[in-house]
Amino acid sequence: MSKTHQAERLDAVVVLAAGKGSRMKSDLPKVLHPIGGRPMLHHVLETAVALSPQRIVCVVGHGADRVQASAEACIAAHSATGLRFALQDPPQGTGHAMQCALSVMADGQPEGLCLVLYGDVPLIRAETLRKLLSAAAGAHGFALLTAELADPRGYGRIVRDAQGQILGCVEEKDASADQRNIREVNTGFMVLPKAQMGPMLARLSNDNAQGEYYLTDLVAMAHAQGTPMVGVAVSDFSETLGVNSQSQRADLERRFQALQAEALMAEGVSLADPGRIDVRGQLLCGRDVHVDVGCVFEGRVVLGDGVRIGPHCVLVDVEVQAGARIEAFSHLQKAVVGPQAVVGPYARLRPGTVLGEGSHVGNFTELKATELGAHSKANHLSYLGDATIGAHVNVGAGTITCNYDGANKHRTIIEDGAFIGSDSQLVAPVTVHAGATIGAGTTLTSDAPADQLTLSRSRQTSIARWKRPKKVSH
Repeated sequence: MSKTHQAERLDAVVVLAAGKGSRMKSDLPKVLHPIGGRPMLHHVLETAVALSPQRIVCVVGHGADRVQASAEACIAAHSATGLRFALQDPPQGTGHAMQCALSVMADGQPEGLCLVLYGDVPLIRAETLRKLLSAAAGAHGFALLTAELADPRGYGRIVRDAQGQILGCVEEKDASADQRNIREVNTGFMVLPKAQMGPMLARLSNDNAQGEYYLTDLVAMAHAQGTPMVGVAVSDFSETLGVNSQSQRADLERRFQALQAEALMAEGVSLADPGRIDVRGQLLCGRDVHVDVGCVFEGRVVLGDGVRIGPHCVLVDVEVQAGARIEAFSHLQKAVVGPQAVVGPYARLRPGTVLGEGSHVGNFTELKATELGAHSKANHLSYLGDATIGAHVNVGAGTITCNYDGANKHRTIIEDGAFIGSDSQLVAPVTVHAGATIGAGTTLTSDAPADQLTLSRSRQTSIARWKRPKKVSH
């Protein structure tokens, strides 16, 4: 079935996100724990949006207000519509969760497919779900995603007849010894025909080992009414892995990062070690980009052609233009680094910083809301905040723009070709005009005229007969 036809047939995606996650040992609702810098739930919702359903129903329970707010923010960020919420309180199993979801879908189209996803299973791919939807469309709307495991412990088993038709799904706690030897398992992902969901869900029973209403009981119901579910084997079982503990979350984080690394390398990015990179947002790279070990990328980061990122750097919402270098242990946030510029090592660029072409920001130098012009340099131990700095300016070591008077921020302007001597303090608002030189150790409180030397120092004095104090012994 074509993607367009699938989108027309897919009426609803239901995301089960009501679990507390007791084993996480956290006050944060389980589905809001991050993978790749974003809540697990966001990954699932973004996959749902990619399938273009008429509506998305998120079943919430524990921490409902926080989960709902997070889901709304995610859907709004993707300019999607049709998000609804169903409250499951108290939780009584996956079947009960679907009964809750059905109550907020009553005004929708009676026909079409309903896809079931899980808020704590973030790696499922839209491509995999499209295959499942295609299979469902050819099987009266019933399809189940399965997997063959060498060790199936902990999973519900798929029971088939001699002809290979699926008879049912048996939870491990309810399985017989023979059934536990079955290696084909249920991943939980299911497609159902919306028109038949209501009557089938109404027939669920909680007469089982856990006293819950199992959604998987619908598998046997479908077979009994002559419309058996078709099984679709997932090609990569890691897509279906869920999170119930911090250990499992950490494992999925590394799996997610491995996928990011593979995608980057497929686009030609050189990674010193694919196992030591963290992408927590969107990383867009040009040609011949090299990233050393231990780097973290958050938000939207753009690296132009030929950019090199040294080890253990953190870049958050940053654009680094062609040929620039970010040396080791530098931290950049909401900044723009111009072409051929050099940053670091051990430099910090705070929000609002823009570096011009060929500029240098060196070790232990911090810039905030500052424009550093083309080929200007601040190579050592300086703080430049709220400053506009022209081209070909040299800022000596230990220079500080004193931008804050205790109540308000003020701007410093340094024009083209100025030279700022080491250990100078520029008390804003102040302007250093073009070609001016500020002598080392100057505290500048008034504008410095162009092409002149400006300095402020106490006269140096030597006292010939002065004696250094000695410690008094007792």
